[in-house]
Amino acid sequence: MTICQAPEDRLDTIALNATEFLCDIATRKPIGRCGKMATNTLSQRTALNLPHLAVLLTAALQILTPLLPQIGIGEPIGSRSLAVRTLITPAGWAFSIWGALYLGATVFAVFQALPAQRQDALLHHLRWPAAGAFLGNALWAAYTQFYGLSFVSVLIITFTLTCLIVAYHALSNATVSRSAWWCAYLPLSALAAWLTVATTVNIAASLRYHGVEGGAAAPGIGAAVIVIAGLIAAIVLVRGRGNLPYAAVFLWALAAIFAAGGQASGPIAVATSAAAILIISGLIAGYRRRGMRLVQLQVEPESVADTQGELGPPSPFADER
Repeated sequence: MTICQAPEDRLDTIALNATEFLCDIATRKPIGRCGKMATNTLSQRTALNLPHLAVLLTAALQILTPLLPQIGIGEPIGSRSLAVRTLITPAGWAFSIWGALYLGATVFAVFQALPAQRQDALLHHLRWPAAGAFLGNALWAAYTQFYGLSFVSVLIITFTLTCLIVAYHALSNATVSRSAWWCAYLPLSALAAWLTVATTVNIAASLRYHGVEGGAAAPGIGAAVIVIAGLIAAIVLVRGRGNLPYAAVFLWALAAIFAAGGQASGPIAVATSAAAILIISGLIAGYRRRGMRLVQLQVEPESVADTQGELGPPSPFADER
């Protein structure tokens, strides 16, 4: 605006400038108590928040809690387990898998907190279930070291398994990149499989802790429990369109049960073999179901946009998406 403008021209210019100013304010977001205006920058959208930190903290907590007996707090979990050992308790060497499970949980915790992954849609659905599962592992270890495998430990481990079931469902209904397969799909699926078996074993140990013994019927009851667990896992594999990590860990647990209770009881040996067949069958059926779904989408390519996320995870050697 110049001093040579007519009054009506100056009014039009002022109105135009005011309109531009108000439009600029409307596109900005107030930040802080003083109402400072700032745009929603990429750094703000990818900053670490509570879910990211919860996964990191609980992943560390579940590793540190079992170490309490080494500083004189509580009794080792192994000692507590031996005190109420049953025919379906796996051989001691099976529990070495916790090293790999803790490593996988740590990899997932770091992966989901990376700047490039903080806005990932799949990880958004996995963070709280994973944090709940990691916290459940820590609480279970703490309680067991202080009080043993009572019914409270069953409640805690059931909560942990529930969290992992939620995570497993999210993984089964999503497509993942190669990096997400290794850093999320693999560790959480493996942990879900181990907790499936561990919950069953914990229930049996808890019954013995409270004086509920099967007597002469114990081998038959244990065998039935193993077969039922194998059947449930097979259904999980079919509904999840195949899950190799889940199946492999479950078979590891069955081999350990066979190496222990299976050598002392014929029914337990037969049951572990039957459960293994169920697991392998469920894995094959799950992958066949995924293949049929792929064929269906190839026949109806226009439905891909409407069904994205229903194929399940690709091979770990697939191209990045």
